[in-house]
Amino acid sequence: MGPAERKQKILSTIVESFIRDGEPVGSKSLLGETGMKVSSATVRNDMAELTERGYIAQPHTSAGRVPTELGYRYYVDNVMRVKPVGEQGREYIREALSRSADSPEAILQGAANVLSRLTDYIALATTPNGENGRVRKISFVPTGAHSAMAVVIASNGIIKTRLFRCEFVLTPEILRVFDQALNKVFAGVPLDSITKPFVQTAAAGFGELSLFMTSPLMAMMDACEQASQVSVLHSGYGKLMNVTDADPLGARRLWEFLQNEHDLAVMLERLPQDSSVSIGTENSRTELCRSAVASARYTIEGSPSGALAVLAPMRMDYARVLSILRCTAECASELIGELIEK
Repeated sequence: MGPAERKQKILSTIVESFIRDGEPVGSKSLLGETGMKVSSATVRNDMAELTERGYIAQPHTSAGRVPTELGYRYYVDNVMRVKPVGEQGREYIREALSRSADSPEAILQGAANVLSRLTDYIALATTPNGENGRVRKISFVPTGAHSAMAVVIASNGIIKTRLFRCEFVLTPEILRVFDQALNKVFAGVPLDSITKPFVQTAAAGFGELSLFMTSPLMAMMDACEQASQVSVLHSGYGKLMNVTDADPLGARRLWEFLQNEHDLAVMLERLPQDSSVSIGTENSRTELCRSAVASARYTIEGSPSGALAVLAPMRMDYARVLSILRCTAECASELIGELIEK
């Protein structure tokens, strides 16, 4: 074993030991774990060089070493091997997601729940981006004599509803007329095209019928706007201290960030298309500068869509978390695909 290979072995052992035990690693325990046939002095010299290069740090004068952000990065990029989840584990995840697979949102909430349960960290999921979504179908459901619900089903499987009221009685016949008229005009139209000017222009084509359709048209427009926006689903917010490694101030700052859904959605949408890990200051948010974010994308019709992410401390078991994330993303992709094909 050459010097470079030996240093990599020492670094990977420190990372894996610290992930497992959370305790600084000394030269004696390193020799015991690695089984290397070198002297303690050689190991200490290698550790000193790794410290100087910024891969490990010595928290106290007499303590062993712990990985730095750079050390974790090197380990993830050059040493770590991610094994696929076994068949039994995959069946468990798919079954958990299948329990409420009646909408993409329900599947993704199930994904966040199972990720948080299996990792013991905070899990997040974003709904499919409506940027390329289209209206698949519009329907109306009566809720009272003068009220009804507009239901918009988008091509990405997202379903949004909006209540509206009219001064006249909404009979089943009238709602059928609304249904036919709106589907004829709006089915297949991109969600982000259904703006107020577009709706006003379309209403002019309804002739006298447009006098009765102001409320249902506005309700449909609002539902389309909701369907085009990204929502964040979450699980495990009670595990904040796990994510910040028992740092109360860090937990408070992270909690405040998690309450801002817009900024949270922006961060998640900016995550890479492939499964990845952002460590410490690599994260776009200062609230996560001492944490790590592992993420994977689920797909819709073969294209990367929303994100699944796990917020964890830097000393998380990267290989295990990424393995679970990838499997959960694959299962979510399959179930959402089956739902859209119906």
